[in-house]
Amino acid sequence: MKRDIAVRSAGAVALLIAVGWGVAEVSSRERPAATAVSDAVTSVPDQRLERLISTFSERAREDPFSAGDQALLANLYLQRARETGNYEYVLQAESAARQSLKLREAYNSDSWGTLSLTLLEQHRFVEARQAAERLLSSDPESPAFRAHLAEINLELGDYRAAAAMFRSVEANRSDPDVAPRLAHWLELTGRTDEARTLLYSTREAALRGGRIAGERAAWMHLRIGDLELRNGRLDEAEEAFRAGLAAFPGDYRILAAMARLEAARRNWERSTAYGDAVLGQVLDPSVLIMLSEVAAARGDTAAAAEYAQVLEISIQEQKSAYHRDWSLFLLDRGSQTEEVLARAETELKTRRDVYGYDLLAWALHKVGRNQEAAAAMKTALRLGTRDAMLLYHAGMIDRALGNDASAAKHLAEALRINPSFHPAHAPAARRALSAARGPWYQRVGLWGKSARRGDV
Repeated sequence: MKRDIAVRSAGAVALLIAVGWGVAEVSSRERPAATAVSDAVTSVPDQRLERLISTFSERAREDPFSAGDQALLANLYLQRARETGNYEYVLQAESAARQSLKLREAYNSDSWGTLSLTLLEQHRFVEARQAAERLLSSDPESPAFRAHLAEINLELGDYRAAAAMFRSVEANRSDPDVAPRLAHWLELTGRTDEARTLLYSTREAALRGGRIAGERAAWMHLRIGDLELRNGRLDEAEEAFRAGLAAFPGDYRILAAMARLEAARRNWERSTAYGDAVLGQVLDPSVLIMLSEVAAARGDTAAAAEYAQVLEISIQEQKSAYHRDWSLFLLDRGSQTEEVLARAETELKTRRDVYGYDLLAWALHKVGRNQEAAAAMKTALRLGTRDAMLLYHAGMIDRALGNDASAAKHLAEALRINPSFHPAHAPAARRALSAARGPWYQRVGLWGKSARRGDV
């Protein structure tokens, strides 16, 4: 999943990081896809940021012993990375932050925060946690710093430490620096409605008070749209995306999310047009994966292969940051299964989160080790996460083992959560669900009960 970073450069860093998709706007669904998308793509003004980067780069050259100038430069590079998706700016931000800390470790919370954020963006989670701990030591009572460390613990699968840290900031749950992280924890533990309520109320309060604007406001809209899209609430997702685009036009993340939204609606041409518009700004591996999947869904195997080929080239530059997306893509294509399995097993030595176990389970399934896959999948579901893809994987593993009742339960739940969670897997889930239910389902009268409830 693509991770975005929001930073406040004045004073201590306001740590706002979330997993999400971007958003875009099309004024009419009846208009041709290319025309609609071209209207939605607006260049984001960046001259001021470029001038600031140039100014502080020059100051850093003139005074190489200024920790403050290096810290500001690191923040500017990170802001530029967030707005453009250019991975090189992440690396430049890390370099500047490290140079600042080399000059002065004490009383340099901005650089510790920026360093942690850049390492998090690169999925170097253990190092990111070490930097976050140094950041927190500079202000142990900061709710933003505590929430940031808690979310890194989520990524590492240290859920006990994360839960304790989130409990400590419960009184600050409406703080815009805390709410998105806490919402992530709530969603991960199956409390999706509570997460939704928290995000909406926090956004409303922040916008009403004039506390956020521009890119940061768009990020909050995006976070809501991301949750809604993941849970199959497509109209609500689009509403949030439109608001995000109004706040910060031309955001590549906005275009990427609209591409996913249109894919969920099975509007393949419009989804492809949005995805191609993203690639006009940044070669985003997650978007290349989606475009290849969309091309396959619409029966264009040549285009699917072309996107996959470009993906293979682009992933080399930032493989660690896209390891799981790339790995699942390979597994779904039946490629490099043993290599993916080996990487998943290695990663779990340091990062034992639910999605790591999900990847391990799916890799084991793909190499035919379904008993082991079921055990790994049980661990992946241990928090009660309501994620359609997790439940789809669980259902297909159960199906492979002949556990049809359990398979039907997981597959039906996946489709209830999000009927359009993936261009290929959602239809596959419906076919597998029909096969798993079989005669026993009709004998106990569940077909009628299901129909009355309007369930899958």
